[in-house]
Amino acid sequence: MSAGGVAPSGSSRHVRLDPFGLPVRFRTTDEAADTRERTVELGRDTMVLRRAVAGMRMKVAVPVASFLGVALRVVPPDDTGEGSVAVVLEHRDPGLTVPLFVADDGTDAVAEWQLWANVLGLPLLVAETDGTLREPFARLGGVRLGTPQVRRRRSSPVKRRRASILMRRKPGRLPVAPHVYKDEQEIIARS
Repeated sequence: MSAGGVAPSGSSRHVRLDPFGLPVRFRTTDEAADTRERTVELGRDTMVLRRAVAGMRMKVAVPVASFLGVALRVVPPDDTGEGSVAVVLEHRDPGLTVPLFVADDGTDAVAEWQLWANVLGLPLLVAETDGTLREPFARLGGVRLGTPQVRRRRSSPVKRRRASILMRRKPGRLPVAPHVYKDEQEIIARS
């Protein structure tokens, strides 16, 4: 992946796009394209992919909402080079998957991963070694679930509004055998 002719920020070994500089245009490798590269324009709500296959130029516009999420991938070392960590915009179609951040070490990868997910409004994903994607945190819709916290009354703003004596009250109890009154006249005040 190259950053569109401009050297990426930071070290020359790292490829980093700025999520706050959207829309951004950059080039990345594409094995199926004639020139072995494609041009990607990424905005907050659309991604436009341009490439040429078999002499035919094509342009594909995909809404960002149709992507699965922002995935964190670990690329293992091989014969050609060292391993790396990549933050990738994942789509169901692997041909539309776009790398956003690639680095040799993972020092900034988690921060970039969370930043891209927040900017694009997509869920966080983790790529397993077999290629499957999973969510690292439980979610309910767009809200991340967590363990409920115990409420402390001592520093709560509700403490000043509600008397603590109410917490000590006991519920009322009915007598074991309730009193039943029969054959009595009801006194009614009539005017």
